[in-house]
Amino acid sequence: MKNNTTVKEAILLLDGMSCVTCASNIEKKLKDIEGVKNANVNFATEKAKVEHSNSVSIDSLTEAVSELGYKAVLEQNKETEEKVTLKIEGMTCTTCANTVEKGILTLDGVSSATVNFAAEKATVAYSSESVRVLDMQKKISDLGYKLILEEDQENEIDEDLVKIKKAEKRVKLSATLSSIIMILMVLHMFIFPIPGYLLIISLLGAPIIFGVGRHVHISSWKALKNKTPNMDVLVSFGSLPPYIIGLMGLFFPLQSFIEMATTIMTFHLIGKYLEIRAKGKASQAIKKLLQMGAKTANIMVDGEEREVPVKELQVGDLMVIRPGEKVPTDGLIIAGNGLLDESMATGESMPVKRQNGEEVIGATINKQGMLKVEVTKVGKDTFLSQVAKMMEECQGSKVPIQEFADRVTGYFVPAILLITLLTFTSFLIFPDFHLSIIQWGATFLPWVNPDLTPLTLAFITATAVLVISCPCALGLGTPTALMVGSGMGAENGILIRNGEAVQTFKEVNTIAFDKTGTITKGKPEVTDIVCAENILESDFLYYAGTIEKGSEHPLGHAIIEKAKIDKMRLGDVVNFNAVTGKGVTGYVDDEKILLGNRKLMEENGIAFEPFENEMIRIEEEAKTAMLLAKDNQFLGIIAVADPIKEDSAKTIAALEKLGIRTAMITGDNQRTAKAIGQKVGISHVIAEVLPDGKVDEIRKLQEKYGTVAMVGDGINDAPALKQANVGIAIGTGTDIAIEAADVTLVKGELSGIISAIKLSKAIFKKIKQNYFWAWFYNALFIPVAVFGLLHPMIGAAAMALSSLNVVYNSLRLKKSDIGSTTQESTKSRPQIS
Repeated sequence: MKNNTTVKEAILLLDGMSCVTCASNIEKKLKDIEGVKNANVNFATEKAKVEHSNSVSIDSLTEAVSELGYKAVLEQNKETEEKVTLKIEGMTCTTCANTVEKGILTLDGVSSATVNFAAEKATVAYSSESVRVLDMQKKISDLGYKLILEEDQENEIDEDLVKIKKAEKRVKLSATLSSIIMILMVLHMFIFPIPGYLLIISLLGAPIIFGVGRHVHISSWKALKNKTPNMDVLVSFGSLPPYIIGLMGLFFPLQSFIEMATTIMTFHLIGKYLEIRAKGKASQAIKKLLQMGAKTANIMVDGEEREVPVKELQVGDLMVIRPGEKVPTDGLIIAGNGLLDESMATGESMPVKRQNGEEVIGATINKQGMLKVEVTKVGKDTFLSQVAKMMEECQGSKVPIQEFADRVTGYFVPAILLITLLTFTSFLIFPDFHLSIIQWGATFLPWVNPDLTPLTLAFITATAVLVISCPCALGLGTPTALMVGSGMGAENGILIRNGEAVQTFKEVNTIAFDKTGTITKGKPEVTDIVCAENILESDFLYYAGTIEKGSEHPLGHAIIEKAKIDKMRLGDVVNFNAVTGKGVTGYVDDEKILLGNRKLMEENGIAFEPFENEMIRIEEEAKTAMLLAKDNQFLGIIAVADPIKEDSAKTIAALEKLGIRTAMITGDNQRTAKAIGQKVGISHVIAEVLPDGKVDEIRKLQEKYGTVAMVGDGINDAPALKQANVGIAIGTGTDIAIEAADVTLVKGELSGIISAIKLSKAIFKKIKQNYFWAWFYNALFIPVAVFGLLHPMIGAAAMALSSLNVVYNSLRLKKSDIGSTTQESTKSRPQIS
């Protein structure tokens, strides 16, 4: 029996993770739930992406995470019920306020309304699907009062900012108390003995170990209880035992380790604070992107212009956009023309001319001219929202190189605990051997003291091993580089959806291109009409234009445009049928019309041989020739040429120079395809391919050459984009192609491929650098600590610096030059959905 179980996707927001080991433990726990197909936990973004069947409830996912000692909540979409604060003018007493309140409550979809006469404000809770602020404005106006829209005062809580503030408070308290302890220690040891010194530092250290450091010990206890030790276990073991032993010094003649315990915890908190702040900086790209949108829009209602919040806009509203204003949301220009700054979407610094019939993107800026724009997309369907979604998908995905690192880090903390235990035991069993190393180290390391007892040395050395180890650096290596890199890409019109593509891209040795809309502009024009004997051009164009009314193919649009230019009145088509890879058929004025290639004519027994030479001439000029027939009569040939994009030849030449083979897969006949291939410099032309044959052609290229990328823009390209190792969609193409791709070039320019390759190489280089430094740090310092040559305080500081080095190395990615080698811009209209 066939299994039709639907796979759902849930995004969980996680809280309480301290290191990559926590992420690995959560991921393993989620994968163990029956019905969960896959789980991907990202430590840097603190999110879990879970693919599951219908049998799995969200509660079961969050409960599984809770069992490990962490918090998880479902990332909800925006609720349909919203709250808005409105300013009301014209009220003279509380009776007016009651009248306005009752009036608003009469509107369908309003669940509550409170009007404050003193503040002259109304707070309304309503369903955005049932009622609009515009309706409230009209109702209040009918009652004789005036509603004034205030810019939305509700500032969304920035979770990163909250975490940074909380971490900052912990650091300030811990650093202040630790500094006092260190000053007292120096005074007590080198200047004069301080009466009650141990008691004073015990009291000063308690808020550090049990106050601001309390969450570390709680996390550590939960991790040990679940047999999933994490970074907090190492820090907890490195600070709690030394503090407790130090307290025992109040009653027994023992050395104080309180100074060491508080310093270790303080360095850990400082490192976490700087890490959280750096991660917040790395994830700023999405926030900045979403903040670019306009807050309000001017729309036409009953012939009058009214201002409404952008979130109130609906598809079909007519917006008025003046010079200097932001475009509130995606739409279609129905009147006027202007110069738009689209740099936020495409990275293109020069303003682009937009006129009647063209699309505009929300958040772009109208530099010149007044536009009337019909709203076509709102909310999550807009360009900005889709870009943010793609970036989040990239940041939440994994690169293959990360899989190995994750497996290793899963064993990292248990291994460190074992090494610590062995180190402590070895010091007690072989004290002379360890002491000889320590005496040697004391000759050039001021913090090494060979005069301490073997037990004290064993304890200090074991503590140093615990706190020097840093699994966080390993866990941050990939996600932070992806966060910064995807943000850079978005700023330059390159959207990377899949992190795996970053690693695969550098291995690509062949790139296959679709022709129409990819190498060419996708806006063909009629160039030739060759009529059969006794056939008038007007009759020919009438039948060709009418039959194409039912088609969505760009070639068909070119014929219709030609008919419009010639002011041809077209008829109606009946029983229209698109014959895949061959053409179209249908009935016009009760006569069967066929328009397509040779195969269509041959299958229907239409003779066209006398026109074969004309066909060859047209095709050798890189034009697409279509044959027209009425019933069994051949009417002639119509030729359509699709102009080649200005940067196609330069991009393909640049790719060939990089040693990457280029191929073109098209449904065009061999002659036309070869002519276009020669014009742009394609080395391998594959012609006469039916849409469902593109996948097979990609497979053949993979078998022959290895790693293959596919560039396309049409619906029929989507399966081939999925089949390719890396799918690249042109941003001016269809939504389905963009959804299927790993990388989207927003500008619609092929030169973006060069930039995408440079970006992927730069990101992967950073990932490798991050892993190198993380491994180098641990490989170098753990042995040093094992031999007793590293003080725990220095180890704690070095541990914090290791994580920071990885994060800030990723941030240095922003300095990479990813500009393409082709400079010309085609000013293509970007579109994402």
